[in-house]
Amino acid sequence: MGTKAGVVEGWVSNAKSLGRVAFLEVIDDLNLSPITVVVKKDQVDPETWTTATRVKLGSAVRVEGVFPEVVVSRKGREIQASRITVLSETLEIPPIDLTGKTPASFDLYIDYRYLALRLPRFRAVFIARSKLMGFTREFFAKQGFLEVNTPKIVGAGAEGGATLFTVDYFERKAYLSQSPQLYKQMLMCGVPRVFEIAPYFRAEKFSTPRHLNESWGLDVEMAFIDSEEDVMRILEDFVRGAIRYLRSQMGETLREVGFELLEEPANIPKVTYSEALDTLGKLGFSLQWGDDLDTQAEKALGEHLQNQGYPIYFITKYPWDAKPFYIMRENDKLSRSFDLDIRGIEVASGGQREHRYTELLKNLKAKGLNPEEFSFYTQAFKYGMPPHGGFGLGLDRLLMTMLGLSNIREVVLFPRDRFRLVP
Repeated sequence: MGTKAGVVEGWVSNAKSLGRVAFLEVIDDLNLSPITVVVKKDQVDPETWTTATRVKLGSAVRVEGVFPEVVVSRKGREIQASRITVLSETLEIPPIDLTGKTPASFDLYIDYRYLALRLPRFRAVFIARSKLMGFTREFFAKQGFLEVNTPKIVGAGAEGGATLFTVDYFERKAYLSQSPQLYKQMLMCGVPRVFEIAPYFRAEKFSTPRHLNESWGLDVEMAFIDSEEDVMRILEDFVRGAIRYLRSQMGETLREVGFELLEEPANIPKVTYSEALDTLGKLGFSLQWGDDLDTQAEKALGEHLQNQGYPIYFITKYPWDAKPFYIMRENDKLSRSFDLDIRGIEVASGGQREHRYTELLKNLKAKGLNPEEFSFYTQAFKYGMPPHGGFGLGLDRLLMTMLGLSNIREVVLFPRDRFRLVP
């Protein structure tokens, strides 16, 4: 009847009996669809038959049996059981329907994320996230970048702003890191290319579908560049490669559970800040030179460009007054900076940095910051700091936009926002 003996371990998501045959569905390993367990009364001992007909949904089980040559189950995988052992019985009715037939609320799926991971749609999101992280490491390693880990307890904020979480650090005040920005720049004095996958902490009272107070990002810095164009080039290669990789690895699987992956663009166009303002003006927005593009403006610009066939695009040449102190000036008004937006959501921001010591001090003062508070950082610029640039990219936002999701909390296992500190 079967040619290969095997063992399946997982959780029972469905069970039914039809006369002398019982069927269980078991969510096993990292598979997106359950395996069908077939139990025939006249081929198993009485204890196994009793277990198969009485097992509670959600229980963890071990199934021993054989995998048949011909699979009858529409799920595509099947094991004919000879023995079933209940390893852990569920003690109460699960708060979410583990068959997936009855939807739960958005918050309930977050509160019980560990249970939601038994459902194909949620499981697919976090398998995709894991694959994206793996691709990211592999991509930059192949490009000759050194993976680094910078401090997450710091003495000064990368942006010099007030959006910092304070930490009691013995007899001193410290902060949770907003970004590896200052440290990755300092490293340009010793190695030419670095990247880091790291958490960001922002103490802002976010209540939007695209912001969290703890998020995960990719930070990249590269030395001996000619301009920010060198940085945009590698960012474009990474984003296109990530889309291509996920489509090849999980495209069909993701479609089956309701996701339509973003298509890889042939190229990523560049729109200057001035051109963006002109376009938004024609769309009814009253923005002045130097104004930030708020959420509504970003969304409108994204819809406009997507209608033209460009869901992914760069916005370049921002006013220097709108950018952080470490960004290099292009001239009195402009900066050598860019953002990368996908479907109207800012996913990455970067540019060429100011590597000249005296100019960097001028920038700090121009932004109203005290250079002495950043001396640990500026010191590195005295010892042959080469021209360099980089970007910070929100990996949560990248995955959210690639999958076409509307809330960043859908791609984070245990989100942290102003209202959510548990689980």
